[in-house]
Amino acid sequence: MAAVSLRVGDLVWGKLGRYPPWPGKIVHPPKDLKKPRGKKCFFVKFFGTEDHAWIKVDQLKSYHLYKEEMIKSTKGKRFQQAVDAVEEFIKSKVSAFASSEDKSRHFSSDSKRQNFSPAEISEHGARKRGRPPKEEKDAYPEPSSVKRLVTGPVAGYKWKPGSCSAIIQKLKTTAEEETESTSIQAADSTATNGSVTPTDKRIGFLGLGLMGSGIVANLLKMGHTVTVWNRTGEKCDPFLQEGARLGRTPAEVVSMCDITLSCISDPKAAKDLVLGPSGVLQGIRPGKCYVDMSTVDPETSTEISQVITSRGGRFLEAPVSGNRQLSENGMLVILAAGDKALFDECSSCFQAMGKKSFYLGEVGNASKMMLIVNMILGSFMASVAEGFTLAKKASQSQEVLLYVLSQGPLASSFLDQKCQSILQGNFKPDFLLKHIQKDLRLAIAMGDSVNHSTPMAAAANEVFKKAKALDQSENDMSAVYLACNQ
Repeated sequence: MAAVSLRVGDLVWGKLGRYPPWPGKIVHPPKDLKKPRGKKCFFVKFFGTEDHAWIKVDQLKSYHLYKEEMIKSTKGKRFQQAVDAVEEFIKSKVSAFASSEDKSRHFSSDSKRQNFSPAEISEHGARKRGRPPKEEKDAYPEPSSVKRLVTGPVAGYKWKPGSCSAIIQKLKTTAEEETESTSIQAADSTATNGSVTPTDKRIGFLGLGLMGSGIVANLLKMGHTVTVWNRTGEKCDPFLQEGARLGRTPAEVVSMCDITLSCISDPKAAKDLVLGPSGVLQGIRPGKCYVDMSTVDPETSTEISQVITSRGGRFLEAPVSGNRQLSENGMLVILAAGDKALFDECSSCFQAMGKKSFYLGEVGNASKMMLIVNMILGSFMASVAEGFTLAKKASQSQEVLLYVLSQGPLASSFLDQKCQSILQGNFKPDFLLKHIQKDLRLAIAMGDSVNHSTPMAAAANEVFKKAKALDQSENDMSAVYLACNQ
């Protein structure tokens, strides 16, 4: 896009990465959000979504000048809803302006009728000119569908000025009061808001599954030096073409690199990767760093930490919350615990792959938090599948159900994506069903370990087990609908 002269308050088309231009408004950024270094950019609030992002000026165009061109070139329901939201915003502004004009004319005629003196009128005008107007709030009417974009631009900041740091500080204070071993620290990503300055450390990565592939692609895109290994070697080929190096074994990758990250399917695979023949442990020596991004139980994470540190290595658990698409878009949420200095050293890596990273204290805390997050996610997915099944049995339109849900408090890109999978009968994996069932199982076991029942998760787990029995393990979690529909 060509560079344009813009200012705060302007309506624009903003383009981010490979996403199509999306309508938005230039607004003031939150006070606690730093502007990225490099090219000039503006903070844009996108319509039809809750997303915001720093967009470079050469990726912005005037909304009014390019409206017809953009509408012709981009289609889709979400895009149309965003355009509708802009038009509603414009109408509301026009209406407000017309109303103010009417009031102005009314005041003018009244002043003539009431014979205001020129001095009185001048004084009124002087007060208006002398007192600066209150800053216009950067807000617009709620769009017809509020959801996080899947096909549009994504961003690393939720718009609640000042609240993010306050919430994190409150959590940190509360956690420190409860246990001295836990502290909470959050870091924003700059991957979608500007360029990331890559670490000069050599990065290794083990495991190129749905999540790992997106992570490595973003590490390379942001300029990191990456060495890869995968059990199925051909999965490495696309990354070698993009400049990655190849490690023949996990041990070799660890030996070649300063920091080695991994993302493996389950606790057994995670332990085998470390303790097995030519495993991670064989390459560990004093100063070598290992970051396990797998979702495992806290006991497994603690065991891996102990064997790594026993060899003089440094360890960080850093499971990621998200799915294949968020991984590819560099929009994961990273929950980390363990070596705090290593967490800081991984900053550029986490910025490249995610929108937010949290440090949660001692090893085990991140695993626990991730299992709770995925327990909620799995239980919600099972409820959605059950609701769509009931709609079908009760002769109600599933399409109408989705539309109703999309207008209410449950509206989200996750809901839309999973419901579309159900409606289309397309369960291409974005988050493997077998993995969410594994996480439910581990969360239930964690509940048992602290004598806390998890009846909702237990019920959801049974439905996912039934779906696995229907040979849906390698499909997306939304395929749980097939089990509900039996």
